[in-house]
Amino acid sequence: MTTIKTFNALGILSGSALDGVDIVYLKTDGVDVYETGKMITVPYETALREKIRSVLGMRPETPENQEILDDVERELTIFWAQAAQEYIENYGVEIDVIGLEGHTICNDPKQHYIYQLGDGELLAKLTGRKVVYNFHAADIAAGGQGAPLDVTYYNAITSQQERPLAVIDISGISSIAWLGSYGEMTAFNTGPGNAAIDEWVIKHAGMHMDYNGKLAVTGQINEQIVAALMRHKYFAMYPPKSTHREEFREKLEHLEGLSLEDGAATATAFVAESIAYSLLLYLPDIPKRVMVCGGGAKNPTLMRFLRQRLPNIEVCTAEDWGCNSVAIGVQATAYLAVRRLNFLPISFPTTTGVFEPMVGGKITG
Repeated sequence: MTTIKTFNALGILSGSALDGVDIVYLKTDGVDVYETGKMITVPYETALREKIRSVLGMRPETPENQEILDDVERELTIFWAQAAQEYIENYGVEIDVIGLEGHTICNDPKQHYIYQLGDGELLAKLTGRKVVYNFHAADIAAGGQGAPLDVTYYNAITSQQERPLAVIDISGISSIAWLGSYGEMTAFNTGPGNAAIDEWVIKHAGMHMDYNGKLAVTGQINEQIVAALMRHKYFAMYPPKSTHREEFREKLEHLEGLSLEDGAATATAFVAESIAYSLLLYLPDIPKRVMVCGGGAKNPTLMRFLRQRLPNIEVCTAEDWGCNSVAIGVQATAYLAVRRLNFLPISFPTTTGVFEPMVGGKITG
């Protein structure tokens, strides 16, 4: 019997909010987590952030597009490599492998297509470390949705918690993972996340996000608009399913005409309502407790709206369970890299709709 090995892994995750790159150290064998390091976010400079924003939704279908995407990818990868080297030097950690979740530019689950920026081979060359990247490709090639993939990490960090339970990740989009009493796992994207709120405040306030929900907390929710937004066809689809931030952009035009604060409140309520709706309708069993992670866990207004819509469920943040809400996503990236090295699956029929459990990630370096 082959014994799985323990590795010191570095996770690199480019945030959908375009604020910067998250980096963290994790010691794991891909099953249990033995040690976690401090997570840092290295902010993108304005020029780099705008370059990323300018290519969102672009596909490499023409030589011109490919050249533009390649240029941004190279600049991003060099930035990540420098940030990773500084982390390793500053925290004095020995790293066996780097897990890279590149920046998603285009995601079309219906066509089983995803395009991410992130040159794993260049990152391996610049850092002198083995790199695992492109986690979604194998699942998509086998007919899966390609996401969400973090459910095995959620299972590891909540192993001492009473089951069934659910983990809600509110990042650019939102996803939910259900963990049953007998090892069952269900996961899917519930719909919009922070991106729905961010797009509103970027357009109408020139801010990158509604920091701590301060705009939403002073606004009034337009429940009629929330109801109209909830008529999007995605919410009627049964999981496994995944989506992307662009899918709800047209619907969000319903917010136009509201004040800055009312628009922020209504967008935030839409995110909370879509999560609550999906949890109550599509999970195999309603959990008594849920853990919220991702940037949305740091938005007290969003958390209040979610608790109001789930009055019979204990809604906790990851901090309530001794975890770091924002770090979980990048920790999962490091964890998935080690699962790849140990040939352990990261996607399943009940999480992405793939035919059989799939090992994912390309190894280079």
